[in-house]
Amino acid sequence: MNIPAELRYTRSDEWVRVEGEVAVVGITDYAQSELGDIVFLELPEPGRYLQVDESFGVIESVKAASDLYAPVEGEVIEVNQALQAALETINQDPYGKGWMIKIRMTDPSQVERLMTAEEYRAYRQI
Repeated sequence: MNIPAELRYTRSDEWVRVEGEVAVVGITDYAQSELGDIVFLELPEPGRYLQVDESFGVIESVKAASDLYAPVEGEVIEVNQALQAALETINQDPYGKGWMIKIRMTDPSQVERLMTAEEYRAYRQI
């Protein structure tokens, strides 16, 4: 199971990569493996303002449907439009080309409350 050390993680299986004041967000390798083949993805429009733990979209697979939750507060500044034409990217490259949204963070220190890779591995017992 791939859990990159440089990322932060949520209990709802989103990951965050900090790029200055921007949080790049996607779902973890664990989440995509539990979901199986992704068949539908709904993401927000750029400009939407998200609160911490607010649902920002829906992901569906052959097994289940799940809400996606904002790990930090801020404005959605970019959505990965390429995913709509290639949902399998989420399964194949969840930490790279499978990113979902970019959020301009209101308070970058919120990332510090998220789990480290070690904490996430222990939380998921993997």
